[in-house]
Amino acid sequence: MALTSPLQDDSIHQAPLEIVSKLLSENTNLTTQEHENIIVAIAPLLENNHPPPDLCEFFCKHCRERPRSMVVIEVFTPVVQRILKHNMDFGKCPRLRLFTQEYILALNELNAGMEVVKKFIHSMHGPTGQCPHPRVLPNLVAVCLAAIYSCYEEFINSRDNSPSLKEIRNGCQQPCDRKPNLPLRLLHTGPDLVCQEATLSESRLKSVIVTSNEIHVEVERNNTANQKMTASAGNDSEPNLIDCLMVSPTCSTMSIELSAQADRILGCYVEILKILSDYDDWRPALASLLQPIPFPKEALAHEKFTKELKYVIQRFAEDPRQEVHSCLLSVRTGKDGWFQLYSPGGVACDDDGELFASMVHILMGSCYKTKKFLLSLAENKLGPCMLLALRGNQTMVEILCLMLEYNIIDNNDTQLQIISTLESTDVGKKMYEQLCDRQRELKELQRKGGPTRLTLPSKSTDADLARLLSSGSFGNLENLSLAFTNVTSACAEHLIKLPSLKQLNLWSTQFGDAGLRLLSEHLTMLQVLNLCETPVTDAGLLALSSMKSLCSLNMNSTKLSADTYEDLKAKLPNLKEVDVRYTEACPSVHSSVRLLPCL
Repeated sequence: MALTSPLQDDSIHQAPLEIVSKLLSENTNLTTQEHENIIVAIAPLLENNHPPPDLCEFFCKHCRERPRSMVVIEVFTPVVQRILKHNMDFGKCPRLRLFTQEYILALNELNAGMEVVKKFIHSMHGPTGQCPHPRVLPNLVAVCLAAIYSCYEEFINSRDNSPSLKEIRNGCQQPCDRKPNLPLRLLHTGPDLVCQEATLSESRLKSVIVTSNEIHVEVERNNTANQKMTASAGNDSEPNLIDCLMVSPTCSTMSIELSAQADRILGCYVEILKILSDYDDWRPALASLLQPIPFPKEALAHEKFTKELKYVIQRFAEDPRQEVHSCLLSVRTGKDGWFQLYSPGGVACDDDGELFASMVHILMGSCYKTKKFLLSLAENKLGPCMLLALRGNQTMVEILCLMLEYNIIDNNDTQLQIISTLESTDVGKKMYEQLCDRQRELKELQRKGGPTRLTLPSKSTDADLARLLSSGSFGNLENLSLAFTNVTSACAEHLIKLPSLKQLNLWSTQFGDAGLRLLSEHLTMLQVLNLCETPVTDAGLLALSSMKSLCSLNMNSTKLSADTYEDLKAKLPNLKEVDVRYTEACPSVHSSVRLLPCL
């Protein structure tokens, strides 16, 4: 009667489906064959109607239990096609979305797997992704987002408090797992090398994040120390890492492990997003839908997810249309976008800046060749830009030239470091010469001598350091930070050619005993040395006894023994600041040397 009635009334066609839904709720112990018979019987009613919620539950159960049934292909396919074409709001009918999700997972269980899913999506795309069915793409994306969220739902609900992305990627799983914060002291290495110590009173304690490229160090300081540091740092907006010699131990890395089922769902729906990004006419709308980053932070901190999603971001970065690649930027000021997440220092970055360079290239080639964009790069990504330029990336060479040309960089030392970076490669030297022809004052700046401070970007290698130091004069260099780079003892042969060097930061590098012995023979005027988290042992540390000018020495988390520590104290009369936490020498404190409390 419902099929033959001439009345155009949805309730006439919906009534039999409601009856079937009620009967199914009263008869839960049906056989598989009875399941299929019922589905086949009501199939004609579903051609022009969405299934009601209870019927969606019934369909979902069949998809999970019998994914290879022919009913899934023959009956459910047109139903799902109709849902994707005509549904206007999954929020009002979430079970339709769940049914669509289970149907796609059932297709993925077939022998051909994702090929079947790909053909289904292609059938929904049709000759063009435009009208008459503009709802297909938003509905597919909504299904993908809900499915991906469900993969992390158990993980999200299991946490008592909501952590930040960096806490998830770099922190400990539970707050109780975290080591207590150590009372840290900022060392400002001024002419008199006087330590500026923050008060440990809780009422005056303030936590800030000192950021250098992709390294984040928690430093506790009060407002007074903050003002002193700002005044002494000149134009620097934040302390240099070489000023932060006392550091807390890094928390153990936490990995996000999904169940086998969640992992399968994640793989399927990320692959669908990749398929969607391959359609040129769908890409603008897809980029717009993903621009607000609608994924849970647990997903963004999951290395497998971000590695797979990288393909989609690359497709956006390669698209010449502004409406697509502009979606790489954040939706509003102060909020991270895909550009920030996949650039060096972002939680999703898993390379040395290849995707970052591609994104910068396409953005600079569009309407973003502006001072504001360059200023943002200079403030947040100068280190990665310089490292890539040092390795010959033409886009980054152009970026550095533009920063000089537009007077983005105010600090003379930073300008000189950029000039040295440019002159270390043929393409950079050529572009810099062309720039000097337009602005002679830049050439005059270099004639005045090399920089006094130099910080190499993270992930720099021995070869990068050698290339940079051979590009110009560094006779005036007094402060060098190689913290968190990939340098080894091999770079010592270049460091000993810096006669004015007084402060050297080797924190968290692979610099070892052989390099220390070479430094001790040549850099006798060195005053500040940071060896925190390096593989040095007593064999190399004993050589430091000849460096009589040392005033500050950080040996935190090294293989220092108590005997070697006592020997160094006796032979280094000017040593005023020392850090021996997490070493055998930690209990061996002495009143003549200022150091942090051992925990």
